Amino acid sequence: MVSGAERHVLILGGTTEARRLAAELAADPGLRVTSSLAGRVAEPRLPAGEVRIGGFGGPEGLAHWLREQQVAALIDATHPFAGTISFNAAQAAAAVHVPLLAVRRPGWVAGPGDRWHPVGSLAEAAGVLPALGGRAFLTTGRMGLAAFAHLEGMWFLVRSVDAPEPPVPARMEVVLERGPFTLEGERELLRRHAIDVLVTKDSGAAATSAKLIAAREAGIPVVVVRRPPAPDGVPVADGPAGAAEWLRRTLA
Repeated sequence: MVSGAERHVLILGGTTEARRLAAELAADPGLRVTSSLAGRVAEPRLPAGEVRIGGFGGPEGLAHWLREQQVAALIDATHPFAGTISFNAAQAAAAVHVPLLAVRRPGWVAGPGDRWHPVGSLAEAAGVLPALGGRAFLTTGRMGLAAFAHLEGMWFLVRSVDAPEPPVPARMEVVLERGPFTLEGERELLRRHAIDVLVTKDSGAAATSAKLIAAREAGIPVVVVRRPPAPDGVPVADGPAGAAEWLRRTLA
């Protein structure tokens, strides 16, 4: 991919796209690939290449790391809802003049039969829930359950990779699972727990989209939290292939 000395690439990761990109780039002997994980999952799936876990200390800390480690290119392949790190990356990359690319999978699009209720935040999702159902399936992650803790009249099925910590809803059952999830499995989950409303973030991941189809089939309303705004002026690829092509051009 590149000629001359080994070039250092930092991937801000944790997503499926980040792992696939790391695997492709790590196979190039001309590259040194480091993936940075936030450390919010107890046992993350580790990508190929070098791995660091934990924050950088804001944009200044990230800029220092980029300079110290002589990073030639920075790729932000974090979750679409990991907004803070994306803005930190944009500031840090600009400060030390390191090329930056964002990898963002396309968002979900409602189809015929979908009963979607788009909202701007978890707090807004909690506000519309009582009018839509009484038994909610929460697939928004364990970090945001405090937004629903005050809804004492509702029952929640919560799915996350790691066990959530308080504050959480009083009436709640937790399922510890990691995707991908099958359509048949999602159908059975909705049926077994008598779910009448689904709450999700627009992550856009194919591995977790089966729940949307199951909800459509069952006629269940879906509260969809819109993605937060992204930094302006950062080029975007929709997957690992586009990111690898950008890197080839950038490091040529």
